[in-house]
Amino acid sequence: MTFARIIAVLMMGAAFMSCQPETAVDFDGPLADWPDYGGTKAGTRFVAANQITASNVARLDVAWVHHSGDVSDGTGDTKRTSFQATPIMIGDTLYYCTAYNRVFALDAQTGEERWVFDPELRARHGEGPYPLTCRGVAYWNDLKHRTGECAARIFTGTRDSELIALDAITGRRCSDFGENGIVALREGIGAAPPWEYYPTSPPLTIRDLVVVGALVADNLRADAPAGVVRAFDARSGKLRWAWDPVPPDWPKGKGYQAGTPNVWSILSGDEDRGLVFVPTGNAAPDGFAASRRGLDYYSSSTVALRVEDGNVAWRFQTVHNDVWDYDVASQPTLFQHPNVGNGVAAVAQPTKMGNIFLLNRETGEPLYEVEERAVPASDVPGEKLSPTQPFPTHPPPLHPQVFGPEDAWGFTPIDRGDCEDKIRSLRSEGIYTPPSTTGSIQYPSGAGGANWGSASFDPTSGVLFVNQMHGPPQVVTLVPREDYAKLDDQAVVYPNELYPQAGTPYGMKRSPLLSNFGAPCNTPPWGTLTAVDLASGNMLWRSILGSTRDAAPWPLWFDLGAPNLGGSIVTAGGVVFIAATLDKFFRGFDAKTGEEIWKYRIPYTGNSTPMSYRVSKTGKQFVVLAAGGHGWSEPGDALMAFTLQ
Repeated sequence: MTFARIIAVLMMGAAFMSCQPETAVDFDGPLADWPDYGGTKAGTRFVAANQITASNVARLDVAWVHHSGDVSDGTGDTKRTSFQATPIMIGDTLYYCTAYNRVFALDAQTGEERWVFDPELRARHGEGPYPLTCRGVAYWNDLKHRTGECAARIFTGTRDSELIALDAITGRRCSDFGENGIVALREGIGAAPPWEYYPTSPPLTIRDLVVVGALVADNLRADAPAGVVRAFDARSGKLRWAWDPVPPDWPKGKGYQAGTPNVWSILSGDEDRGLVFVPTGNAAPDGFAASRRGLDYYSSSTVALRVEDGNVAWRFQTVHNDVWDYDVASQPTLFQHPNVGNGVAAVAQPTKMGNIFLLNRETGEPLYEVEERAVPASDVPGEKLSPTQPFPTHPPPLHPQVFGPEDAWGFTPIDRGDCEDKIRSLRSEGIYTPPSTTGSIQYPSGAGGANWGSASFDPTSGVLFVNQMHGPPQVVTLVPREDYAKLDDQAVVYPNELYPQAGTPYGMKRSPLLSNFGAPCNTPPWGTLTAVDLASGNMLWRSILGSTRDAAPWPLWFDLGAPNLGGSIVTAGGVVFIAATLDKFFRGFDAKTGEEIWKYRIPYTGNSTPMSYRVSKTGKQFVVLAAGGHGWSEPGDALMAFTLQ
């Protein structure tokens, strides 16, 4: 057969294949809503809809895109924006918030706007180290007792430190909630600039309450704003209870205690048991525990609060005397599986250290052995840290625990040698190496490991999916006060950070450990997605997550993994969806094998957690992602919906 004839036959075959009808979309599967930030109040991020599967995900394409217009690159007097929202979906309406705290209601199938609420944000200007963000809103209804205006409500927290109730149908403020729909969250907190205290994560609605914590800026001062968690009546906005995270034997006083661990991340709730699950941050100051006055008791912990009064049911501390910024960033995942912990109701708590603690949901006791192991001691005068830290055995830690000169990495012997020299010059004794005045290597860094992207859980298989950062390691140096005062720039300039830690003997410097080529000094992959069988504790697979594209120039695009912020969802169709990385891609992985089976180029990095739903029996399943960058990448405002084509 001649070459020309071969080409003709191949072209005829291609034409025949292109004329074949695509496999019809299966409309027989279940419907699915997404009424809470994590799918449900349990935070499993599992999608019951199974129309999108590992075998047809290649046909997934954009159905619609919504642009809010709420985007800023930080020039002028407007703060840089980061679009981290995960929408919720109730009925046939999608609700989400923007970096300027506007709330949009969209038709879930077409993306058309139904209403928009603008709080006319006052604190949108350039102060503070963090980009403007809003991760989500919450839904609650009183339909059993009333109809009409505000029978169903959307709750949102703002950078102005306000909790706002909106009518879910019209978007108008609920006049019977607080003062014309607004509850001020600064009462009892103490003096602080707007950027130092405000909620970034969605409220939790549970048993006619709205529960909310708040971000407190890190590393600024020992008398930082209080980390109180409060519950308000969902109808009236009246304060029902407040949990001030002071030790149980702390003397009672007026107001909330400054410097207590804050709760900036996502809460979970068990309505049947009447429990709210709270992931806590560090007590202030973050990098020097000796100045905390004994406020460490609830630091870096998972705490269960009773819904009726806010009293503590139990607490489990993941880090003792945390001076590494290893606060609990991930939403507690509530689950129950017959092969895990004898089938008891449980909590899975991922951490920045790469540990996953499996706890009894009613008592907080570990389901499997947790070992207290010896860790390095501090050599900083006046500092005294815990001699041991808790390490889970089931599953074992997912992140490397040691890092020395022999672990240095480089593209060439030149940059690898540079990394070896830097590591030798610093204190590096593995995980929990304390900060020092000469410089210590912290690995994992204060970003993780796992962060606020949390985990997704398949209740059928009992598999937990966790994305993690693996580098770069961080160099942490405590700067004596007299030396800190001589430094010119006393502000945070990411990634080389400088913090005052006012009220302590030391300021703090943090910076990534990079080679003279500008690459992380640790061995790739620098980002992973891992599947863990919670029954056996075994890692089923680990896949590289991300590439150097969009962070390095072409042709230096390598599949080495990437730092990532944002999370995953897992579908009943067997696909794990995640963006999160420094490169501009939205990916789908086979939940059984870890193979990357779908990838879509998005206009901005997707530093958010996706969600999914199917509205009607004649409708398609949607997967929705907020693509809008982070402080480290180009800001945007693209809410993107995908369906099978």
